[in-house]
This record gives sequence, C-alpha cells and structure tokens, in this order.
Amino acid sequence: MMKMEYYCILPKNLLPFCLWSEPRSSRPRWCSPMRSFTASISLNHGASSLSEDHLSNGNIVSEGASEKDLPQKLGTDELKSLLLDSERSRLLKKLSEANQYNRFLKRQLQIKDDVLVSLKNEVALLELESQALVNLAEEVANSVVQPGSRKINGKYIQSHLLSRLQAVHERLKEKIKDFNSLKFEEVTLVWIGMAESVQVMGSFDGWSQGEEMSPEYSGNYSKFSATLKLRPGRYEVKFLVDGEWLLSPELPTVGEGMLKNNLLIVE
Repeated sequence: MMKMEYYCILPKNLLPFCLWSEPRSSRPRWCSPMRSFTASISLNHGASSLSEDHLSNGNIVSEGASEKDLPQKLGTDELKSLLLDSERSRLLKKLSEANQYNRFLKRQLQIKDDVLVSLKNEVALLELESQALVNLAEEVANSVVQPGSRKINGKYIQSHLLSRLQAVHERLKEKIKDFNSLKFEEVTLVWIGMAESVQVMGSFDGWSQGEEMSPEYSGNYSKFSATLKLRPGRYEVKFLVDGEWLLSPELPTVGEGMLKNNLLIVE
C-alpha cells in the first residue's frame, strides 16, 4: 500500500506529516512550501530511507559539481612558464619606456644643438664686424695725430680705441671656440667582417644602449657602419659582434685585459 506524506526538512531532522491528517492552518510556520518535498514511498521504508536517498543524491551532485567547477592544479613547468611570461612582459614594458625617454632626450639635445648653432652664427657675424672696426681703428691710429688730441692712460685716444676693439675681437673669437666645443660632430664608424649583427657601444652614452650598425654586403665580407653625433672629446668604444665583444684594428686602443677598448678622438 502506498501512502503520500508531507516532509519538512530541517538541518538535522526529517519530520513526517500526513497531508490528509493535518490541515494547512495547523502546520508549523517553519514548514513552508518552498522547503517541502513529496515522494512516493513504501510502508516498509521509513523516514530514514528517504533521508539517506536525499543526502546521497545531494552528495553525488555536489561531488560532480566540485570535480567540474574547481580549477585543476598547475604543474611546476606551467607555473614557471606563467612567471617567466609575466617577468618578460614587465621587462619589455620597462624597455619600451626607456626607449621612449631616450628618444625624447635625443630630440631635446637636437633642439639645444640647433640653438647653439644659431648663437654661434650670430657671434661669428659680430666677430666679423669687430674685425672690420679693428681695421678702421688701426688706420686712424696710424694716421697723423692732430695737435691737442686727448690721451687716455698715456695713449692717444685713437690708440686707446684700437686696443679696446682688439680686446673685444679676441673675446668674440674665444666665444666661437667655446661654441665649437659644444657643437655635435658627425663621426662615422666602420666594422668589416662576417657577422649578422654589429653594435657599437661606448662611453658616449655611458655604455647603456649603443648604436646599431647598418650592414652593406660586398663579396666575401660585410661592411657595417654607423654615424654618431658627438661633441669634441675622447671616447672609449667597443663592438658587440653577434653577442661577442671585439676590438677594431682600425682604431687605437687603451687599457689592458678586460678593460681594453678602442679610443675614439673627436676634434
């Protein structure tokens, strides 16, 4: 014989209530329809059988969901690969930022160099004008001195004017030399030999990035060249050929052992 019963499931209790034995108004408030279940059971099976089936079904669903939804544990190699990718991305970002800042500094240096060139040209024009005035002053000073001409520091005014103009002219010439020492000069470096990539490194940028050299293939050898814009002075350079540090036989050397470098003099 089959009997329909009403169950209200609590955390630790499973209490049966006959659907036809108790009216709806007499049911406990904590026994809401949202928490009720109906099932067809035999009289030979008690409330514990239904509870076991329900819990076992719940465990099966829970276990299946946990196996499907939980992420798989990463292996050592996969974890290392993720860490390396993250570190590589971080280094590439920093390298990109450094390259952008380096290009910005190069543009600023070019602007400063253009300003220096403009100032040098103006000073050069003043030097030419002062030279012309010196020549006129010499002509006046060498002419016959008029009686009663005024003297300054024991010299006639014509001679005094000449000496002052000569002093100004010399100062302008010194300024032009100073401008020349600040001006960038283009220097072309060459490396000859078989290689895939050649980079010139040196003290001209603090041994930081260097300059990539462009190849020109000709016959059995390759010619790599690069043009640097440097101010007059002494620089130490070295060539990075396919990842190996090498010296050029075309340039003089300084230092000994691992500190031996090529010497580049810009005049």
